[in-house]
Amino acid sequence: MEYLKIENLRKTFGGVVAVDNVSFDVEQGTLLGIIGPNGSGKTTTVNLITGFLKPDSGKVLFKGRDIAGLRASKITNLGIGRTFQMVKPFYRLPAFKNLVVPLFSPRVKRMGGHYGEKDTLALDILEDIGFERDSAVPYKPASILPHGYLKRLEMARVIALQSELIVFDELYSGLTLAEVASISPMIEKLIETGKTIIMVEHRLKELFKIAHKIVVLDQGKKIAEGSPREIMKQPSVKKAYLGVEL
Repeated sequence: MEYLKIENLRKTFGGVVAVDNVSFDVEQGTLLGIIGPNGSGKTTTVNLITGFLKPDSGKVLFKGRDIAGLRASKITNLGIGRTFQMVKPFYRLPAFKNLVVPLFSPRVKRMGGHYGEKDTLALDILEDIGFERDSAVPYKPASILPHGYLKRLEMARVIALQSELIVFDELYSGLTLAEVASISPMIEKLIETGKTIIMVEHRLKELFKIAHKIVVLDQGKKIAEGSPREIMKQPSVKKAYLGVEL
């Protein structure tokens, strides 16, 4: 059984075709990168996969089941979690309390839950993704955390949900090279533990170091698909980026 298969996905907004019959598949335990110029349909595509938009036509087959058009909460409970390009924490809550909500989610309960006291588990997860447990940072309100920590907090919330397929939408956006260098090994570790990952990303050099396969979109259409090495050689990709160094 194929793990995730996208078939002829299409979405229009007021006559403008945002995603135009896009098809690709994602193998379990791999990292797929989705790239393309601004307005190419990347985020719309992952919004269709994760239930934040309903497609006009096409299928999203997750472990053989067509989930296209299901509510986002239903898709989350099936095991597909995501982060957002614009971070969306519970700003008034301390960082670790942001994880208590997903730790009580229906999916976590159905999966048998994380054993132990929820606050302690939240701190454990934050520590795994780079929060200094013995510092004051996990206890600070999310509203005053630096951008790099907010990105890590987004990662932590998806991990707390026990998502098996994780979609990172512009995870590297706004991060320094040092922050990206510290987060990339965490993503690779997730893959090693059996997670499957889709990354929408503009930071191509950093993405190409960890991705197994790349899908390139332009004006809503898939124009290329292959390994990072193959993608860098595609004339259509160079033309679409026109000035972006691959």
